[in-house]
Amino acid sequence: MMELFDTHSHLSADAFDADRFELIPNLYDAGVTRIIDVACDVRSADRTLDLLDRFPFIYGTIGMHPHDVKYMNNAMMDRIAECLQHKKMLALGEIGLDYHYDLSPHDEQKRWFVEQLELAKQLNYPVVLHVREAFGDCMEILRAHRDGLRGVMHCYSGSIETAYECLDLGLSFSFGGAVTFKNAKKPIEVVRALPSDAILLETDCPYMTPVPYRGERNDPSFIHLTAEKIAEIRDMDAEEVAALTYNNAIRAFEMNEIK
Repeated sequence: MMELFDTHSHLSADAFDADRFELIPNLYDAGVTRIIDVACDVRSADRTLDLLDRFPFIYGTIGMHPHDVKYMNNAMMDRIAECLQHKKMLALGEIGLDYHYDLSPHDEQKRWFVEQLELAKQLNYPVVLHVREAFGDCMEILRAHRDGLRGVMHCYSGSIETAYECLDLGLSFSFGGAVTFKNAKKPIEVVRALPSDAILLETDCPYMTPVPYRGERNDPSFIHLTAEKIAEIRDMDAEEVAALTYNNAIRAFEMNEIK
């Protein structure tokens, strides 16, 4: 049986309230033996912390998503730092810029992106980056804060050229159900071009459900479909992709000491 690592899930989201504690134990039995739950709104971080305490195979990250930084303040920055002291918290994120929905003003997004990057550096944590339709501003900020930068470009949607620059900045890339979509030309090109040690798997559940289940609620049990698609793109066996991405995730999130 393949062992799979879902590096980006939202099992603490409302979409799982009805069946969360029935679903999660079955995931481990199905071969998803490491999951990272992303607390992307500091105000509801307790939900993620509860999962970390309940399930040995679930780890966490915490940060304020660009959608919600209009609510951000210094007390919430303190809360992020406090939550990162939990022994199973692996990174600060997801943080970044999202100009698709513009749910927070651009200047606020950039301000709090920089503040959270600096906090990650200060506390010596990797970052999980969310960038949508904002690669110009994002790359400018990352270049300016490249010292000590490391982490993962989550659900990467940029160009091959930008991917190479991100590699030079010390970043890895996680891919989810989007690579299975019919219109997934750019992600497929990037997956094919990247070095094998830079690729991770994710679901971003309950969102981004892979084909053929697109339209249904996503959960980590579907991650094998992404592994199989990446195997097809890179002309590998799915078992190889599972093992490779598992080890890449251990390295990207600096988990050697706790695996």
